[in-house]
Amino acid sequence: MAASQALEMNRPDQAAAQLGPVLASHPDHPEVLRLQANLLSLRGEHASALRHMRRALEQRPHEALYHNAFAIFLAEAGELEQAVDVLRHACALQPDFVLAWYNLGLFLTRSTRFDEARDALRRAVRLAPDYTPARAQLADLLRMDNFRDEAIAEYRTLLAAQPWAGMAWWGLAEIKTLPLGTDDSDAIRRALAHPHATDGDRVALGFALAKAMDDQGRYTESLQALAGANDIARRHRAWNASAFTTTMASIRAAACTAHAGQDLGSEVIFVVGMPRSGSTLIEQILASHSSVEGTAELVDLPVLIGEESARRRKPYPHWLADMSTDDWRRLGQRYLERTARWRKRRPLFTDKLPNNWMHIGMIRAMLPGAHIVISRRDALETCFSCYRQYFPGNDYTRSFSDLAAYWHSFDAASTYWAQQESTHVYQHVYEDLLKDPDAHIRALLAFCKLPFEEACLRFNETQRAVGTPSAMQVRQPLRTDTARAPRYGALLNPLRQALGLSPV
Repeated sequence: MAASQALEMNRPDQAAAQLGPVLASHPDHPEVLRLQANLLSLRGEHASALRHMRRALEQRPHEALYHNAFAIFLAEAGELEQAVDVLRHACALQPDFVLAWYNLGLFLTRSTRFDEARDALRRAVRLAPDYTPARAQLADLLRMDNFRDEAIAEYRTLLAAQPWAGMAWWGLAEIKTLPLGTDDSDAIRRALAHPHATDGDRVALGFALAKAMDDQGRYTESLQALAGANDIARRHRAWNASAFTTTMASIRAAACTAHAGQDLGSEVIFVVGMPRSGSTLIEQILASHSSVEGTAELVDLPVLIGEESARRRKPYPHWLADMSTDDWRRLGQRYLERTARWRKRRPLFTDKLPNNWMHIGMIRAMLPGAHIVISRRDALETCFSCYRQYFPGNDYTRSFSDLAAYWHSFDAASTYWAQQESTHVYQHVYEDLLKDPDAHIRALLAFCKLPFEEACLRFNETQRAVGTPSAMQVRQPLRTDTARAPRYGALLNPLRQALGLSPV
């Protein structure tokens, strides 16, 4: 029980200390195996976690709880399709198992199977109307899938019962076409002081309050709300700028001199860049082409990195320089195997995980036929948009200095690779697209070796699942009024200073 509580609090070292004696005395007990699998998954040792969980399942094949845990470890390992199958089995074993229905809806959402996800989440809500995560996830899904009014109704229902529910307030704030007025901002302020609100709630509430203040033109108060929310988040998870810079230098130093072969990966278009830079828009344009399947923020490349690190017993990027032509070909083929389902309807597909900009050298080595599109937007607008966005896990967005450090690393890497590999790496600038959409959409398609199609100019009419914060925006025609920094004027001079820009 002590080990389980430590795992719930994300304290792997404490959990290992508690679990050690029990693991030594009862190494084959299914509960011990399940907890050890949880610990290994938390540490990123996914293959070992799955082995331990399979051993536990062999002893308890009919327990839905065990199948639910196995599915979570599969998802953490990037095996979403298998996770979905396992969860369906868990729901069949125990039809009233709310957590399994919720996880099924969550993983189906990540797989952009939105219709199936809605059914699973509605089942979870019917079984447990007061289970906050299920209703919040259902509302988020409805918002992403453009069911605006239904999403608002779900968020409001949740807030009527739990007015301090931060994720519900942030969900409403994410509906860009819904201005938050004074009634909403007053309610958010009351929620911030509510005794049931956790720090997680207060972070989300702070971002929602900032959106409300922005909607009302109260920009100083908006920045104050953002600073407060980001300060709370930083207390729980800090970002080490110097360690990140060192890692990026190590990746650059470990030049990938060998490569897999001339055409391997020609089916893939990677879309990379800073969050909030227009990458979802690029993917929407490409997915409007009859030859391109728009996917999601795929985790296949990070999973491959983890697998190779475990195989070589070396952390990434220290094994990059050791890779041979055969090694890169093996990794490239493994990536194509993992992503085969995205080529069932159309010959090409997008992989739009923004942080893959860090691994452009690796992509060029393992999939030399792939095209890599770097999404770029004005530095100030990009960083400020990241600062305003509730981004669990993106810890560099919590302060202006960290954002600037991350931006400079991104800028250096993207500029370098665009110059070194201009036939396969292309920088697509958001502001240039706004000035002349026709010319820059044609240039994007030409770079990807795609014939021009009119549908790409009418990308907002393309019906597809979009699972990012820009889901609603890419279903609208291009807008030229998206720049937000001018509204804040000199209030953003600290961010300008961190970026090395002139103050106003």
